Amino acid sequence: MKKKIKSKLIIVGSGPAGYTASIYAARANLSPILITGLNPGGQLVTTNEIENWPGEINTISGIELMNRMHKQSLHLNTRIISDFVQEVDFSHSPFKLFGEEYKYTADCIIVATGSNPRYLGLESEKKFLGKGVSTCATCDGFFYKGKEVAVVGGGNTAVEETLYLSNIASKVHLIHRKAILKAEKILVQRLQKKIQNNQVIFYKNTNVTNITGNSNSVNKIHIKFNNTINEIPVSGIFIAIGHNPNTDIFKNQLIINNGYIQVAGRGMHKNSTKTSKLGIFAAGDVIDHCYRQAITAAATGCMAALDAEKYLDNMIN
Repeated sequence: MKKKIKSKLIIVGSGPAGYTASIYAARANLSPILITGLNPGGQLVTTNEIENWPGEINTISGIELMNRMHKQSLHLNTRIISDFVQEVDFSHSPFKLFGEEYKYTADCIIVATGSNPRYLGLESEKKFLGKGVSTCATCDGFFYKGKEVAVVGGGNTAVEETLYLSNIASKVHLIHRKAILKAEKILVQRLQKKIQNNQVIFYKNTNVTNITGNSNSVNKIHIKFNNTINEIPVSGIFIAIGHNPNTDIFKNQLIINNGYIQVAGRGMHKNSTKTSKLGIFAAGDVIDHCYRQAITAAATGCMAALDAEKYLDNMIN
């Protein structure tokens, strides 16, 4: 039988939103519990260089930033538990969460479960996952030093990973299904220099149709342009086409639109992070399909903690 843990406030998720919520909640003497999930630090730990975090003149890695948040949260006496919530029951308060290690009950919940990488949906992609197919250049780029690799995508993540890999690999093939990259202008400008130096080859209006290799590794990526199939010899393929919010376990508990948890969202008004269930708040990538920045995730984490504080105060009073 799983050990039971009770708390006034439980925060599910340990990315910028979750940690920021824990920091504000701890400072409000709410004695929060933070459940890390399977990926402590969230998707930000895969970012090699962050240049736009306020107050950081020098670049900082995602891992270092999340380590700082983790330490700050602990310093303020947040109880951090390494567990993964598999099921929830929000039918009535106190709310129930069922983890791999423990069973939790809480008067108030902040959902900050983040998102997971999106894949192309190819059978060959699944086959070579971990054998040449990756979703994290900063995690796996080292293994492709001096080799040719491909990056699939056209947003910030794809361009960032391409720039990072261009300093490691002999050549990077960036493949985008549309004509125009969606990445920030400063990133595209840096990419253009890499293209001019022949470190990066950019394929636009191009789709990936297959990935081939041997039993242990990738050796080719198959692409389609104007109904013509071509093969590019590569040793690694990095998929960077976005993420899906981790909201599956909440689908029968909260109102969800297009995969994202619906919140009140009235800008700077109170209860902006309130979900369809009284006492449940949400923050970060699970509510944001537009901005998807570490700073906006952290901001909504702050808002969720303040909303939760008011909710709990009203319960007592």
